[in-house]
Amino acid sequence: MSSLAERLQTDLTAAMKARDSRRTATLRSAIAAVKEARVAGSEAKDLSDDEVEAILRAQVKRRDEAAEAFRDGGRDEQADSELAERAILAEYLPAGLDDAELEALVDRVLADGGFTGPSDMGPAMKTVMAEVAGRADGKVVSGLVKSKLAG
Repeated sequence: MSSLAERLQTDLTAAMKARDSRRTATLRSAIAAVKEARVAGSEAKDLSDDEVEAILRAQVKRRDEAAEAFRDGGRDEQADSELAERAILAEYLPAGLDDAELEALVDRVLADGGFTGPSDMGPAMKTVMAEVAGRADGKVVSGLVKSKLAG
C-alpha cells in the first residue's frame, strides 16, 4: 500500500475515534475508490502515490461539479456539504499553482518546446499538462495556452 493510501487509512481511524462523521464518510469514500482502482487493474497490485493522487483529484472534481449543480438548483446546503468534503480531500493533494506560477510555467514550456501558433495547440497542451501534473484545472490551462498561442 502506498504511503498516501496508508495515510488515508490512518486518518480514517482517527476520524472514527473523534466521531467526525463528515470526515469519516469522506475518507471511506476515497479509500473505496482507491481499492476499486486497485482491483480494477489487470493484477491486484498496490497503487503508487501518484495513482492515488489521481484518484483523489477525480474525487475532488466530482465534488466541485456536484456543488455547482446543487447551487444551480438552489440547494445551497448540499452544495456546502460537497465543498466541505472537497476541502477534506484537498488536504491530501499537493498545493495548486496560482495564476502567476501557471502563467510562468506555460510561458516556459511554450518557449522550450518552440510552440508558436494555434496549430501547435495539441502538442503544446500535452507538454504543458505533463508539467502541471494535476496542480491546475485543465480548462484553465487550455484557455491560457490557447490565448498564448493565438498571439
